Amino acid sequence: MGRVTSGWNGAWGLVALAVASSSAWLGGASGPAGQRVLAIAERSNSNPSIAASGAFVAVAWVVSGESGRADVYVSASADAGQTFGAPLLVSGSAGADVSGEQPPRVVISPRAGRPPALQVVWTSKAASGTRLLDVRSDDGGRRFSSPSLVAGSEAPGNRGWESVAVTPAGDAFAIWLDHRELAAGTTTMNHAAHQPGATTADGAARAQRSKLMFGAVDGGGAALDVAAGVCYCCKTSLAADADGRFYAAWRHVYPGNVRDIAFTMSTDGGKTFAAPIRVSEDHWVLDGCPENGPALSVDARRRIHVVWPTLLPAASGSTAEPDLALFYAMSSDGRRFTARQRIPSAAGARHPQLVIDELGALMAVWDEPAGGRRRIAVARGTVDVNGVASFSRQTIEGADSASYPVVAMTNRGPLVAWSSRSMTTPPVIRLARF
Repeated sequence: MGRVTSGWNGAWGLVALAVASSSAWLGGASGPAGQRVLAIAERSNSNPSIAASGAFVAVAWVVSGESGRADVYVSASADAGQTFGAPLLVSGSAGADVSGEQPPRVVISPRAGRPPALQVVWTSKAASGTRLLDVRSDDGGRRFSSPSLVAGSEAPGNRGWESVAVTPAGDAFAIWLDHRELAAGTTTMNHAAHQPGATTADGAARAQRSKLMFGAVDGGGAALDVAAGVCYCCKTSLAADADGRFYAAWRHVYPGNVRDIAFTMSTDGGKTFAAPIRVSEDHWVLDGCPENGPALSVDARRRIHVVWPTLLPAASGSTAEPDLALFYAMSSDGRRFTARQRIPSAAGARHPQLVIDELGALMAVWDEPAGGRRRIAVARGTVDVNGVASFSRQTIEGADSASYPVVAMTNRGPLVAWSSRSMTTPPVIRLARF
């Protein structure tokens, strides 16, 4: 299939997108309960990211084949996710080196009277480790630039687990986890030391050489060293408000190998960041990385909302195993957070994401076990004047195993995308609107 044309009306119209694959494109296909499907047929489709501005939606994901090569594709919608244009290969010859906790990140910059600008950031292999690459579209996703290096991300060792935010001026900034100070040995060994289940005798001391970095996606200059002692394989979360403040959350390694969530903010456009604070003292002790980072969002009142998974110990005297649960906390000033509240979820909940609508209502999504597979769960929340949240939950049911959901707020409500895997066909990206 050489080219698929999708005619859109209006200034935000996408004229055509070329599919760089001989396989059929499954975009627009319907699934259970009106779900949409994005996929290159006969290939593995995974690791989605989603962004929205009004009715305009962009989804980035990874397509891989039997050779093991992975590439980044993007597809856009002008009707809040009801239909999508054909996907465009954007990673070029660089390929991608990604995982569930570090998918390609897509962001949108709305522009009055013109098509929105899109940017995609992802991790790619380099000669001495990994690096961050970026592409940009200034015509609503019709064409993208060639991949370019994110400033400050070219260094020995591994880096990734990035998050990207856009300022009101349309400038994209990223945070990421960086291992350049542990690159004295082989990068493979450095990376493996932080895989799930890995153990080190001096985990907290070693983690001091794992850094949280911040920099402009398409600008010059060196990256800013924000914090040391980060848990290396958990995703980060970055947000920007209407005045250009930045807010960041990540999993930190505290003394004793405690893996709790940390937070910092910048009130000067990213020039400096406050000393990190602990969102909640959960005391999750682990010699390894849980691959479960936080999700952060900021509402119109500058209240900071964080959702994260942590391990709950078994009750005293119980023979049950400890298991993961989801929690929520809020801060109105960035200096202290409310006491954590548990979000209703099944044991083993993982990989949360969070958005806020124009009225300040929360929507968290995650994946959880269900009958030998995993399913997507959704919780809507409202927060009272004291920062106490109330959540109601529902699940997205289906025969396939579902994981790593992402969510964006459109003008028709939240749109959720996730990786869907069956026993008989290659994985696809599914979407559902609420």
